[in-house]
Amino acid sequence: MTGAARRNTYRRVKMRATGVLATTVAAAIVVSGLATTVSAGPASAAPGASVIERVVAEGPHLHAVYVHSASMDKTIKVQVLTPRADTGPRPSLYLLGGLNEQDPNNSVWTLKTDLAGFYADKNVNVVMPIAGDGSFYTDWQRDDPKLGRYKWETFLTRELPPLIDAQFSGNGVRGVAGLSMGAGAALVLAARNPGFYDAVAAYSGCFTTTGPAGQAYPRGIVAAFGGDANNMWGDPNDPDWAAHDVLARAGNLRGAAVYVSTGTGRSGKYDAPGYPGNENPTDRQVVGGVIEVGSMWCTQQLQSRLAAAGVPATIRYVDPGTHSWPYWVDQQRESWPTLRRGLGL
Repeated sequence: MTGAARRNTYRRVKMRATGVLATTVAAAIVVSGLATTVSAGPASAAPGASVIERVVAEGPHLHAVYVHSASMDKTIKVQVLTPRADTGPRPSLYLLGGLNEQDPNNSVWTLKTDLAGFYADKNVNVVMPIAGDGSFYTDWQRDDPKLGRYKWETFLTRELPPLIDAQFSGNGVRGVAGLSMGAGAALVLAARNPGFYDAVAAYSGCFTTTGPAGQAYPRGIVAAFGGDANNMWGDPNDPDWAAHDVLARAGNLRGAAVYVSTGTGRSGKYDAPGYPGNENPTDRQVVGGVIEVGSMWCTQQLQSRLAAAGVPATIRYVDPGTHSWPYWVDQQRESWPTLRRGLGL
């Protein structure tokens, strides 16, 4: 897919997400309760070993790591940023992108943020897998005719971490952070694998996957990329949807350092016409505003569940704040003290 085609696809997906999130918020008002039925944890990796095929330098401390995933039976590109000074074994922070992975060769984190500068003096490996469209970083039940085979939970929790630790002096301590689609995925991974991550951060996400309200957003996103969400977690009554509901598993986040942020949807300085990189202020103010209102509602529900479960968390409501990169860059930096504490740095 060309760069222009990817950008057009992303715009269509973003517009659909706006309508889906608005529907989700409205539906949630009339949907009472959340299903709490859960199924077994993630399946074991497929037979055979996942291996690093090659490592290619892409900058002074940026590495392209090509990993053959046994579960997906294909090669996945993962970018790894290492600190300027090698001071020995260190933790790893996995960063998950959202719907805007427009470049198949570079994580959106490397394109939209100053990762190299911010993490240069921090003794941490920053690991950025480049995922497929609408993957939700999860294990799908079946191969999708359009999107292919997705076994991302297996890859991220079973196959990739030991390879990264062995190649880049990892000490077994891990964190995960994500934005938008990746925000929900980060908490899903942590809640479904209690104790695996020591630090978790989510920026502008949604965290329930049950009932008409919870299913609307992921189903809409998958459909926008041409996939069928029934291949992901089954039909609407399949217990696999509840098994990925963070609200139902909020207690599993206990023990990790947790940071969750969202904007209020109100436009701010980053959304004004003429702000660098804001070529379409209406898109950012209207579309990004509506999406962020949905994210704020989702964050409020999560905050209530975490409090009820007695799980400490830092929750930040950014006002003004829309669903756009300048706010995520700020929140990436704001979340670092929480992530740093969880990572033992």
